[in-house]
Amino acid sequence: MSGGFWMSSKFEQIILVDVQYLFFSFIFKKYIKRFSLTMPKAPKTSKAKKVQKKVADRKKNPLFVRDAKNFRIGNDVQPKRDLSRYVRWPRYILLHRQKKILLQRIKVPAAIHQFSKTLDKNQSSKVYALLKKYAPETKTEKKQRLVKAAESKAQNQKTDSKKVTVLKFGLNHVTTLVETKKAKLVLIAYDVDPIELVVWLPQLCRRQEVPFAFVKNKARLGALVHQKTATCVALTDVRKEDQAEFDNLARDLRQHYNENHELLRTIGGGQVGIKSRHQQEAIKKAFEIEELKKTSQ
Repeated sequence: MSGGFWMSSKFEQIILVDVQYLFFSFIFKKYIKRFSLTMPKAPKTSKAKKVQKKVADRKKNPLFVRDAKNFRIGNDVQPKRDLSRYVRWPRYILLHRQKKILLQRIKVPAAIHQFSKTLDKNQSSKVYALLKKYAPETKTEKKQRLVKAAESKAQNQKTDSKKVTVLKFGLNHVTTLVETKKAKLVLIAYDVDPIELVVWLPQLCRRQEVPFAFVKNKARLGALVHQKTATCVALTDVRKEDQAEFDNLARDLRQHYNENHELLRTIGGGQVGIKSRHQQEAIKKAFEIEELKKTSQ
């Protein structure tokens, strides 16, 4: 009896669950649209209205039709960009830039670092303006002078055999002039390569008490003496009208270079890169925060 009663009650329970499921599914389907949370759809626009809108847009600007640009190969012109990272630079430019960075990073001895202390723009313009007056004669000027001297000799006339004061150039020649104390002013280019060619010349000028200066650059020095480049130039004499200007200039150069002992003491380089600098600043900031915390406690 108990087994049969259990079976009949279980069967009734299954039927009751099925009836409840059917009832609730019917109610849910009937009222689902009423209680829906979806947004109402926008009213459909007809094709005729779309066409009218396109025509109206065209009427606004009939000359210039808007068109998307295509920057692929063979299409629209590319916009302007900074392409320096993509340029294949010549090897001498790469070496020049790498050398500049190296000289900033490594410790540079004072004897080499002093070459970077060149004259500023105002001083260099004064020096070049003075030395331009003593530029040596060109080939055409020399030819004209020799022709004139020959003509005067043929006519038994006296020729002016006075020596003309001009700039002297050539490393060996300038060295001899400094050693014999005939040079009154020496200019040395800061970008001589290899630097060993002229690294001893400043000390020789100090020893012989000849005013000297470092200038930019060997091409400008070469232009003074009608050459492509010149490592150094020397002035042996000046005219009376330029004597006062030369004396002031020589006095300034002596103070700035000959008598400036800091030039031979300061070591160059030792600058870290931008990433290392940021790391050092971050560490320094963290230490400062820790110190503030300790003092506040």
